[in-house]
Amino acid sequence: MLRIISGKYKRKKIIPPKKLKLRPTTDRAKEGIFNIITNKYDITKISVLDLYSGTGNISYEFSSRGCSKLTAVDINYKSTEFIRKTKDELNMNINIINKNSIYFLKENTKKYDVIFADPPYDYNNYQELIKQILEQDILNNKGIFILEHGGNIKLFDNTIEERKYGNVFFSIFNK
Repeated sequence: MLRIISGKYKRKKIIPPKKLKLRPTTDRAKEGIFNIITNKYDITKISVLDLYSGTGNISYEFSSRGCSKLTAVDINYKSTEFIRKTKDELNMNINIINKNSIYFLKENTKKYDVIFADPPYDYNNYQELIKQILEQDILNNKGIFILEHGGNIKLFDNTIEERKYGNVFFSIFNK
């Protein structure tokens, strides 16, 4: 089960199907990372890209807080259908794309203020993901890229900030 922690749908519980074997970002980690985001941006005025969106947990949080320029990308069809169903039930404005995140980035022509990526913890292509985001012109000026990852990987040299909430790690990059 996951829970929206703030905004219009504060305390709303969302239960993803058990067959989606995913690990949603914890409330504590979400609260910490959203404190960083809300201190930097007016969420109602930014564009957000949620890569490896899984259950849609991060997208729902952005939408609940008033973000209307929001794109969620995941390769798993069952995940994107669950996000679609949930966003329709809650009348959220989330553009949902069922595609490999790296392929999406290679074809993308839009710019974003915040890019959030939460690949599976056994993901082994972090450097390509970081390169795709930072070397392409997809982050707006003063935009940030937030990468969620496990603690078992070497931290990256070019981060502007790193945060740890329990077993959840965030590396934050800018343009």
